[in-house]
Amino acid sequence: MSVKRGARVGVLRAAAALVALAALASCTSDGDDDGPDGTAKPGPGTVRLPPAHAGFDYQIGGAYPPPAGVRIVARDRAAEPARGLYNICYVNAFQTQPDERDDWPADLLLRDRNGKVVVDGDWNEALLDIGTPAKRRRIADRVNQWIDGCADKGYDAVEPDNYDSYTRSRRLLNADDATSFIKLLSAHAHERGLAVAQKNTVELAGLRPRTGLDFAVAEECGEYDECGVYAEAFDDRVVVVEYTDSGLRKARSGFGDRLSIVRRDVQVSTPDSADYVRRTR
Repeated sequence: MSVKRGARVGVLRAAAALVALAALASCTSDGDDDGPDGTAKPGPGTVRLPPAHAGFDYQIGGAYPPPAGVRIVARDRAAEPARGLYNICYVNAFQTQPDERDDWPADLLLRDRNGKVVVDGDWNEALLDIGTPAKRRRIADRVNQWIDGCADKGYDAVEPDNYDSYTRSRRLLNADDATSFIKLLSAHAHERGLAVAQKNTVELAGLRPRTGLDFAVAEECGEYDECGVYAEAFDDRVVVVEYTDSGLRKARSGFGDRLSIVRRDVQVSTPDSADYVRRTR
């Protein structure tokens, strides 16, 4: 699970602007031909995109009945989709869940020069080693099985988390590794009829034509003034999760009439938890 890392925001914002300006000229719109309910209507060889500016709930910490007005729900791959809504399937694609590290072959875990596994300390998640084509293919083979599970359950889209894990890799991985790997997942998801979300990683938003990503799931883009980059790159097909009241206010002030925005607690708790927070205004 990833939550926005604020320490690197200034660098990313500048990089994002340059990348977006350079790459967006070749980006084609996916949202011009909408169905009657506002959901992008699929054409030959396309996938169904989330409805623009629709009620959204982020439930990756546990599924529960969606509140009134919600039309888009994101849930963990272990959960069932919400009937009648647009469902996004969360998959931790670039790092391991803390309790699943031992399920991975040892050579697919990223290691430093001393052979020690590189870990995302915020969530105690080992990084996967996507640094070579052969390892990328092997990791993709495993992650794509989860994507198959999402498709089989009836999800509409998949959200591969930790696209930005290369920024926590101690320079052992780079952006090219990340984009090469996400392309493998995007291609497979599209074959299964699923749209694919870019999760965070604002600095790579302008590379959409190269990566095959269809829409964005952006954490704290309001808090860090990044929503505009995602909105431009993905034609307003952006679902936003803010974790502070100030972030919610900023996101709504700039993009409340364009993007799908929700305020959640950092642990994305269920309503029976004392930590549960969900607001849209």
